[in-house]
Amino acid sequence: MNRFLLLLSFWGFSLTLIPAQTGDALRKKADKLAHQFIITDGHVDLPYRLRVQNFRLEREYLGIPVETDKGDFDYVRAKAGGLDAPFMSIFIPASREDNGAKALADSLIDMVTGITEAHPDKFALAHSPAAAEANFKKGLISLPMGMENGSPIERKLENVQYWHDRGIRYITLTHSKDNHICDSSYDTTGTWNGLSPFGEQVVREMNRVGIMVDISHVSDSTFWQVMALTEVPCIASHSSCRKFTPGFERNMNDDMIRRLAENRGVIQINFGSTFLDGEVQKRMDEKRAELTKLLEEKGLSYEDEAAKPVIDQFQEDNEVLMADVKTVADHIDHVVSLAGVDYVGFGSDYDGVGDTLPTGLKDVSQYPNLIYELLKRGYSESDIEKICYKNVWRVWNAVEAAAE
Repeated sequence: MNRFLLLLSFWGFSLTLIPAQTGDALRKKADKLAHQFIITDGHVDLPYRLRVQNFRLEREYLGIPVETDKGDFDYVRAKAGGLDAPFMSIFIPASREDNGAKALADSLIDMVTGITEAHPDKFALAHSPAAAEANFKKGLISLPMGMENGSPIERKLENVQYWHDRGIRYITLTHSKDNHICDSSYDTTGTWNGLSPFGEQVVREMNRVGIMVDISHVSDSTFWQVMALTEVPCIASHSSCRKFTPGFERNMNDDMIRRLAENRGVIQINFGSTFLDGEVQKRMDEKRAELTKLLEEKGLSYEDEAAKPVIDQFQEDNEVLMADVKTVADHIDHVVSLAGVDYVGFGSDYDGVGDTLPTGLKDVSQYPNLIYELLKRGYSESDIEKICYKNVWRVWNAVEAAAE
């Protein structure tokens, strides 16, 4: 029966077999929907990747985001995949706490702005859903911005307004270490047991000025305190479901997903394989331990030049099987089963999770593969439109409306 839909007419008691859409037809439909609907992605780490590669703002260098074989994002691949509004991550490493965080954030925002100025026929800034929709109608890719790590607030509440004025539309409160705002899911220090007193002020101020609160990366205690404090919906810009990664606090457990939905918020699923499948991280840890032992036996460290061919050969001989596009759909299914289709979206972490991306979602050209998988699972066009952008738009508009 996988090739047919069976319809029963109760009035005439007749059975009619109607051919269902074939795989090829569904793939064409998936590609059509990917370009018909706006696709927003909560987290693309292009700016920091370009900075690490010594990216410069001179006009001749700004061709890099148009077409390249490096990284996961460029204009050509984004257009192929139907990606219209990727949030550019203004990523600030934890080491920048009290160490030039504000200056680094400003430089990355300048970079994103410079890209749009160098390629006005391809990219545009978007500080609101309405602006992103206008850009979409013009065929432009919008580059809204979210700040990953609140360290650039630098203990000055007025900087929340400053970052809004600079175009930041969400702030991930912390990253891999506790900071002056809250505790991190990756840290075990428990500096504040959640939000700091200043962090409580930050959440209220973000509500006031119209910046979405992003609870990806925060500790569980921080999450629950934010939920009790915020007056508007929040997002998890790039997190997945802890059900599939037991013990991994960086992902959200079922109670947190339900609570985020009660708040009318959205969890945007991270595509990194270690976020999708706990066994992948386990296997990677095992292989890393084997490699470390091998290097020690050879009297080498990871930093030694002579270690590079050893590492390369080991990685070639010990490839770890990554998750695939079906696993991402499993996470979406799980959120829908817990809370409904109104509370989930895409938060790939492209250019941020390295070579752990799942089969079928290796770069921004492959969103149609995920839409195809959702269609196969029975998601309607309306459901897919919500997942692609409408759920996030609802939160973004609500935050804007409350600020106004």
